[in-house]
Amino acid sequence: MKEQLKDLLAVRVQLLVIDGDGENGSDRLVNKRACLRTRDAEIVRVQAIGRIINDTEKGDEHWLDYQVHFKYLIKHGTLFYIEEELEQRRALFHSGKLNDDWQIQPSYQERGPGVPAVESIPERLNYRYSRLKAVQYAERWWNEFNPAYPKFTDDCSSFISQCLHAGGIPMWGSPKRSTGWWMSGTVWSYSWTVANALQQLLDRGQGIRTKEVQRPEELDLGDIICVDFQGDGRFDHSLIVTAKDQNGMPLVNAHTTNSRHRYWAYEDSTAYTPNIKYKFYLILDGT
Repeated sequence: MKEQLKDLLAVRVQLLVIDGDGENGSDRLVNKRACLRTRDAEIVRVQAIGRIINDTEKGDEHWLDYQVHFKYLIKHGTLFYIEEELEQRRALFHSGKLNDDWQIQPSYQERGPGVPAVESIPERLNYRYSRLKAVQYAERWWNEFNPAYPKFTDDCSSFISQCLHAGGIPMWGSPKRSTGWWMSGTVWSYSWTVANALQQLLDRGQGIRTKEVQRPEELDLGDIICVDFQGDGRFDHSLIVTAKDQNGMPLVNAHTTNSRHRYWAYEDSTAYTPNIKYKFYLILDGT
């Protein structure tokens, strides 16, 4: 079965680098190549390493949950850079033969119903934001969970909060979950872990001092992008800028689908819709 998975990965890698439109590939692979073409960029080389994380057998059927670490060498103008991501997949075997294989869709749903709006606070915190330290943290932990924090399945906003905290922004507001931005043991504020609540906090610019800008190219390393996949006003995903491409556009790191130096627009995401909306926030020093 492992050899069959290796052969399948080899085919998927080939679909990312061959010429043509990739009509025989999955939608995600086709979208990824199409998004690169719109930027006049291309995938030069792909490395895919699989790791089995769960093995379930029932009668003649066998399920393997596995993780694929993709590394893409991308050429954009005169710039070469590496993009990385982790993809969770499941393969179904029947009588030892591969019958089906699909991506386990990431969840960007908020934990728990009825999450209230984050209460604003009058105080301004004194801090100096170190973009270098925030980006260093994002680079160190993009594909792992820091054991100092609880591990979540949909971890995107907790990861971004950790990056901001590593950059020198202090926690505040404990123990009230709807106030401030904090994590303490097994308890935390909504704004620390919920994408929509974090976006509300950044939008108010209180505690974490921010400035909203209108264009992604105005962002610098260590700044934050909030993503509303459905365009319904409730934000689903959080990203941190960790690099720039040939045109000065952001490349981002994120969790949930763990990604490094991914193009900011997320048009290759399985969660993408034509109604997608973004918010762009400069992170400022506290005063």
